[in-house]
Amino acid sequence: ATNRLSIYVRCLGRLAASGVRTVSSHAIAAQFHLNAAQIRKDLAWFGEFGVRGVGYSVDGLAAHLRKVLGLGDPIRVAVIGAGNLGQALADYPGFPRDGFVPVALFDRAAAKVGTESRGGVPIFDIRRLPTVVRKEGIRIAMIAVPANVAQQVVNVAVAAGLRAILNFAPGTVTVPPGIKLKNVDLTVFLDGLAYYLANTANGKTK
Repeated sequence: ATNRLSIYVRCLGRLAASGVRTVSSHAIAAQFHLNAAQIRKDLAWFGEFGVRGVGYSVDGLAAHLRKVLGLGDPIRVAVIGAGNLGQALADYPGFPRDGFVPVALFDRAAAKVGTESRGGVPIFDIRRLPTVVRKEGIRIAMIAVPANVAQQVVNVAVAAGLRAILNFAPGTVTVPPGIKLKNVDLTVFLDGLAYYLANTANGKTK
């Protein structure tokens, strides 16, 4: 359900940017290809927001859902791994718009330490992670390192006090109880697309 709430927040943000002030569940569903009944069910779980015949306040509903999701204040993020993927993540403009602010990159390569990403995010030595986490109030780590060092890096992040980790490294990593880990294996998604292409040849699907 939290994944759907996150989608609703982004949809409401797009509506607000377009100048829309009130909207119905049917309008949200139609514009963003969602299910109106599911929207009403999800929102009713957290309280009554809509006004019959008027709809939902776009700004008011977005603010409440952001609070439910813990997005009231910007969340500061560290990206560990200052390669191409890591720097792309740190510089992605969509994160700050949605309340996630990458404030530091970390790497062990001396040639990168002390420089910045193209977007101006500073790159620190990985050994400084605990210090920078405390100083900058970092709460989430994004891991973008090779698979063979991913577990080691995750361990370092946990030891630095980070309790929420988004891992882009392939393979399997583990965390102790009390740590939230989300894995994003891009190859899995590409495999799914390859399967789709292989099974839609000549207009046939399986």
